[in-house]
Amino acid sequence: MTTKRLISHAALILCCAVVAGAASYAVCKNYSKSSGPVAVSAGIPSSYAYRTSVTGQALQPVDLTDAAERTIHGVVHIKSTVNGKTQIVDEMPDIFDYFFGNAQPRRREYRSQPSVGIGSGVILTEDGYIVTNNHVIDGADVIEVTLNDSRSFSAAVVGTDANTDLALIKIDGDEFPFIPMGNSDGLKLGEWVLAVGNPFNLTSTVTAGVVSAKARKIGIYENNGGIESFIQTDAAINMGNSGGALVNARGELVGINSALESPTGTYAGYGFAIPTTIVAKVVADLREYGVVQRALLGIQGTDVTDMRQLEENKGKDFGTLDGAYVVEVVDEGGAIAAGLQSGDIITAVDGRRVKSMTELMEILAQYRPGDKVKVTFIRDKKEKSATVTLKNSRGNTDVVKNVDVEVLGAAFQEVPDQLKRQLNIGYGVQVSGLNSGKLRDAGIQKGFIILKINGVQIKSESDVEEAYNSAASSPEQVMFITGIYSSGRRANYAVDLSE
Repeated sequence: MTTKRLISHAALILCCAVVAGAASYAVCKNYSKSSGPVAVSAGIPSSYAYRTSVTGQALQPVDLTDAAERTIHGVVHIKSTVNGKTQIVDEMPDIFDYFFGNAQPRRREYRSQPSVGIGSGVILTEDGYIVTNNHVIDGADVIEVTLNDSRSFSAAVVGTDANTDLALIKIDGDEFPFIPMGNSDGLKLGEWVLAVGNPFNLTSTVTAGVVSAKARKIGIYENNGGIESFIQTDAAINMGNSGGALVNARGELVGINSALESPTGTYAGYGFAIPTTIVAKVVADLREYGVVQRALLGIQGTDVTDMRQLEENKGKDFGTLDGAYVVEVVDEGGAIAAGLQSGDIITAVDGRRVKSMTELMEILAQYRPGDKVKVTFIRDKKEKSATVTLKNSRGNTDVVKNVDVEVLGAAFQEVPDQLKRQLNIGYGVQVSGLNSGKLRDAGIQKGFIILKINGVQIKSESDVEEAYNSAASSPEQVMFITGIYSSGRRANYAVDLSE
């Protein structure tokens, strides 16, 4: 009887287990057809839980191996060398010189050590045109380019543009691997991108991330009036990545890596790249003219969002929540000729929406002086439009030529200390030689000491070059030079740079 009871109990348990298993299978099968996994957070009822079901294919990461293989050979390592230079500096007199009546500054000659910088560049054409950052090759006496296959070339500078921090260089040869230019306007937030470059001198490095933001302004070019409209990405970028490629999943160039945001100087989460909407235009201008043909609308402005935050504008209805607010209309610019006024809010250019001043600058960077654009704006909460002819920094539509300080036709030297004491001057640069050029045409003679150009003190030959470049790009294109001859005769000259 005991054995019979055990067998019957076991049979009963087995039947129950079979029934429970079948029921569970049916429930799970029915549930899997109707829904996917449910993410439930602590304290949130399951009825309110967010369903996170996705297809198996969507769970797979984007395959970037093809894009990496396509682009790694089109990014180069750049080594820029600045040779050591000899400088003569005045040092304070020794304290004992005061007691013996010879308290004159002591002159000492110093020779600086050569400095070497590293960066990256992107090959754009089969015949060796390479784009990089201006700060990678700025001031370099020697530029060495190394390809991914370890071949090395000397590079020549085609042109530079400090306002966008871009430079175009060239190596001799053909059939170089290159990266095709893509359209950065087509990028979407969250889209996968690759950063290809040479961080910390580690060649042929690829990192991946997503587009975190577009038209980002970070304030690194504000002091020199530069154009900022960066692509922000979380692909790791470090020192040495500057000038390298930001590419999309198709292997197309969408940006030139230029900066990183970090409290330590190394990668801390975000890097910034110049979009190809700007790169393509700058490269084309440098290749054709040697200098960028920058088109200006003729306004000073800011973001509408900034204006709305001002205390006096609290509660004010601007007629729009975003756009570029016109603070001032520049005289002789294209905007004033087209009828734009202070207080207008630009919302679109040629049908492309403008949400901020940064976006407006990026759009305008794609045009040349003389181009006509349709500007849509809000005035008194009503939408209007006007056709504006863009102009250059000189207020006209002429092509800006790449000018060189050599057109002055002069050689310069430091003013001897004895002559400084004799003339009672503390600075200046002396004209040590003259050839046919702008200075001779203006009447300046050999031995003339330049003290000021356009009101700025001149203390070195580099000051002359800087003053010349500033004057050459100004609307007036005139250098007003003040100085003195060794005889003590003072003189003023106006040097016309317009021809």
